[in-house]
Amino acid sequence: MRIDIVTLFPAMFEGVFGASIIKRAQEKGLLDIRFTQLRDFAFDKHRQVDDSPFGGGSGMVLKPEPMFRAVRSILAGSACARRRILLMCPSGRTFTQDMAKELAAEEQLIVLCGHYEGFDARIREHLVDETISVGDFVLTGGELPAMIVVDAVARMLPGVLGSEESAPTDSFYEGLLGFPQYTRPREYEGMATPEVLLSGDHAKIRAWRRKESLRLTRKNRPELLQRAGLTAEDRRFLAELEAEDGWETH
Repeated sequence: MRIDIVTLFPAMFEGVFGASIIKRAQEKGLLDIRFTQLRDFAFDKHRQVDDSPFGGGSGMVLKPEPMFRAVRSILAGSACARRRILLMCPSGRTFTQDMAKELAAEEQLIVLCGHYEGFDARIREHLVDETISVGDFVLTGGELPAMIVVDAVARMLPGVLGSEESAPTDSFYEGLLGFPQYTRPREYEGMATPEVLLSGDHAKIRAWRRKESLRLTRKNRPELLQRAGLTAEDRRFLAELEAEDGWETH
């Protein structure tokens, strides 16, 4: 997959993309991450990419011309047939694991990072395919959200993770939070590993993990249960939990 990031601060990505899984994915040729400096597409000698908003107000707004020129330059140099242009913005659709899986099917992503007070609205209305938010809060710019999106999407690409089984066990992959994990030692300061995980009985281990995933989701993110693909067995287990403490799940 090719990922192009349009930003005023490409140096911000060096540490995150220069280590761990993303670094290895690039070295193996599974990811091709490129950066476009937005100021390179400004018109004036001062390389200005922002201006004050019409109608008044504080802050500066990113101008449409440099962003349109930057994206058109990327498109002109790409042979990818399937692509999405993404705008990082707190007013966008909330990013989810399902969206990460969807975006992983594309050949190319073009990610636009804002800064200052925001974007000229014509960028969102006429240039991008999707506006994405990573949560109900405001950051200084779109660089950190872009890192989150790229990392989440990269994990969905075949060969990026060390084990093909890793991604399906992540939280949210099947609409639920992930189950608890344990490793050596079996017991630490009186805290023991659940015996079922040491039993070697894979069917019982799968059942335990599913129940713990349901238990954790019910406790911390109950709204996810409304959208998760629950089986009859899942619903029976949730009913047992409800009976224990009188807490209802609809």
